Amino acid sequence: MSYSYVSHLYCPKCESVYNVKDVHQLCTCGSPLLVNYHLDELRRKLHPSDLLERDSTIWRYHELLPVEEQKHVVSLGEGMTPFIPMPKLGKDMSISNLYMKDEGIIPTGTFKARGAAVGVSKAKELGIQELAMPTNGNAGAAWALYAARAGIRTTVVMPVDAPMITRNECAISGSNLYLVNGLISDAGKIVGQAVRDYELFDASTLKEPYRIEGKKTMGLEIAEQMGWKMPDVILYPTGGGVGIIGIYKALTELQTLGWVQGPLPRLVAVQAAGCAPIVKAWEEEKTESEFWANSSTIAFGINVPKALGDFLVLDAIYKTNGCAIAIDDTSILVEQQKVAVLEGSFICPEGASTFVAARRLRESGWIKEGETVVALNTGLGIKYPDTVRVEVPLLQPEECIQRGLMV
Repeated sequence: MSYSYVSHLYCPKCESVYNVKDVHQLCTCGSPLLVNYHLDELRRKLHPSDLLERDSTIWRYHELLPVEEQKHVVSLGEGMTPFIPMPKLGKDMSISNLYMKDEGIIPTGTFKARGAAVGVSKAKELGIQELAMPTNGNAGAAWALYAARAGIRTTVVMPVDAPMITRNECAISGSNLYLVNGLISDAGKIVGQAVRDYELFDASTLKEPYRIEGKKTMGLEIAEQMGWKMPDVILYPTGGGVGIIGIYKALTELQTLGWVQGPLPRLVAVQAAGCAPIVKAWEEEKTESEFWANSSTIAFGINVPKALGDFLVLDAIYKTNGCAIAIDDTSILVEQQKVAVLEGSFICPEGASTFVAARRLRESGWIKEGETVVALNTGLGIKYPDTVRVEVPLLQPEECIQRGLMV
């Protein structure tokens, strides 16, 4: 059996076709490119039971990934993250079947490791020597570390306000790290100029076709962990939107393979109230978003004023009868603490936003009684040490003895 059943790249806007053996960025029309597979052939040769004896990484799905030769795979053991029932939190918000897909338990501490693993592996296969990318933090950290493992040089530009931990991850990997006094959109302009000036490979979100393929493994895993059954609703924190695009792509591919039946889950794009271009576009029934000026949110990973693949995010929402919802920062912080108190999980602000969204959609009746709901936590809470501020009493040893705290 072939290691990969990848067929070609195609443009979802103008339908142009490209060879996966060549280096490509965007389509000539400016659209991101998507990866196509020989699914009809694969359907005859691969069955869900074939996965049972494979390693618990994203590469268990290698036939549905674009790397053609196993020797080019760059891996840190990413994948098959916990799929956790959340009974106490679910009871608190009247959702009896609430689950969390926890992407914090993965190399580099966020779901970005998936996109980096596949993107870097394909870059290695294509002979790319150096790549550049803008980042809000976590993606840059993941790509810098995976590229270091692959022997590929990196240049990363991130906002000066990005979490310090992600800055350190880039720096310690040997990446050429630069900070910009602005947003990821400003970092993107700098990277664009560097790509032109120094002929670097542009690994910006959706400017290379393979990050989506890594992110789609979240959808493949959710289906497998649910016994190849579809949940009713999947909520995803949405900035650049690659995750929700990837999950939608994964589930449609599984439908074609015949591994899942029934309607697709309703996909929910969750954004911050301070940066909600997808929400605004969805509310106005548009197919593309507008640039969100003066964006700001504590959920730094979804602070993306204008996503290159916004039309793909909106298409996934419309085709699954999903929705988009914006959450304020105060509610995110309250929910983050509630998840920790009730379920013992210290999740990231972006992940907390999905639980607030589930709560509000249940209150409105959009999520119905008895439906199965999956919320994505995209990273470890400890990667955002400045988000949670807790006042802890400082006691002298004698005070501890007096209070019976020490023996």
